[in-house]
Amino acid sequence: MATPTVAASAYANLARILDTGGAGKTSDASGGGGGGGPSFGDLLKDALGSVVDGGRKADAQSVAMASGKANVMDVVTAVAETDVKVSTLVSVRDKVIAAYEDIMKMTI
Repeated sequence: MATPTVAASAYANLARILDTGGAGKTSDASGGGGGGGPSFGDLLKDALGSVVDGGRKADAQSVAMASGKANVMDVVTAVAETDVKVSTLVSVRDKVIAAYEDIMKMTI
C-alpha cells in the first residue's frame, strides 16, 4: 500500500503534467478535423484530472477515517471508484500503445 507521501508526490506530478500539457495550445490543435468537439488532448487531460480527483477523494476519506470522522463504507467506496478509474486509464493507455505499434508496422 502506498504511503501518503508517495501518493501526494504522484498527485503533484500528475497535476504538473496536466498544467504544462495544455499550456499554449488551442483547442483546434487536432489538425483541422473541423468536428468542433474537444480535441483528443483535452479528453486525455480531463480523464487524468478525473483520476487525480478520485485519488485525492480516496486519500481524504482515508485520513478522515483515521481521525474517526468518516465511515468505513465511504472509504471503501472512494477507494473502489479510484481503482476503477485507474484501471480504465491503464486500459486506454494500453489501447493507445497498441494502436501506435500498429501504425508503426504499416508500410508506406
